[in-house]
Amino acid sequence: MDNKRIILAAQMVSLVFTPFYLPLVGLLLLFLFSGLSYLTWSYKFSVLLVVYVFTILLPTTLIHLYRRYQGWNLIELGRKERRMVPYLISILCYFACYYVMAHYRMPHIMGNILMTALVIQVTCAVINIWWKISTHSAAIGGVTGAVIGFSLLFFFNPIWWFCWLTLLSGIVGSARMVLRQHSLSQVVTGFLLGFLIALHIVLFT
Repeated sequence: MDNKRIILAAQMVSLVFTPFYLPLVGLLLLFLFSGLSYLTWSYKFSVLLVVYVFTILLPTTLIHLYRRYQGWNLIELGRKERRMVPYLISILCYFACYYVMAHYRMPHIMGNILMTALVIQVTCAVINIWWKISTHSAAIGGVTGAVIGFSLLFFFNPIWWFCWLTLLSGIVGSARMVLRQHSLSQVVTGFLLGFLIALHIVLFT
């Protein structure tokens, strides 16, 4: 019974902290700590809604339909050789979101958030050809890197954010290992990859 509860908790953590939340969290941080905090709430809501549709709702729905069509469960979809189509779906959705944001001339720094998530997705997809890397850890690593980058740009103290994200990273990584989807090296590599990509793009683009 205890093992079943642990596995159920790990499944819930994996479901809630999907890799697709990175752009939405990044924009929320911008709206809280940067000059964009003075934008109207209606504008912020519109931006967040667009990002939610293209980076969370569409990819998760399409990947779910693809999985159902193939007759696979979540564990079976997690095999390295079956992850390429979900990667391609998410990358195309992220490209579409970036195009929409560019078309409506949204601030460059907003586009950087999408670019960060897109680069992480593409990098993980390429690595997945040879080695299965944790995109869940890459996403939480990306959020952590973005927080550190924004703290340097906008001069706020990130210590509490960093502490909570470090704890959350451990929980997410542990959940992926409990479900036997990734090894420790795949989880750690994913986190470091996401962290470094996000930090570089936020600070230098």
